[in-house]
Amino acid sequence: MDHYLTSNTKNDRFARLVGIELVEVNLGSAVAKLELNDNHLNGVNIVQGGVIFTLADFAFAAASNSEGFPTVGLNVNITYYKSPTGSVITAEAREIKALRKVSGYNVDVLDEDGSLVAVFSGLGYRLSKK
Repeated sequence: MDHYLTSNTKNDRFARLVGIELVEVNLGSAVAKLELNDNHLNGVNIVQGGVIFTLADFAFAAASNSEGFPTVGLNVNITYYKSPTGSVITAEAREIKALRKVSGYNVDVLDEDGSLVAVFSGLGYRLSKK
């Protein structure tokens, strides 16, 4: 995993603050997980949508930066299907298409039982290689 793990991903302080753990990073893909706690709940006691989005966005960042090109998001969107009921959610990011400057990724966010919580789609812009 360390071979594809970039400093951009290692230094993500917000992901660390939220409690996200990077499980796996391969060329063009990544898996991240989050153990849920009371701090992740909104006012109606369900997981706050921003928490789910942040997990998906971090998996997107890890996957899109795995090829050594610093990549920033151009456009992202998320569709929520259900509120998580388990204590852990996982985001699985995979590259759909990578061109010279633009790359596309899909991220499935899964509940502990493997059911679909949300689908995130991200379009990244690749900066010049350092």
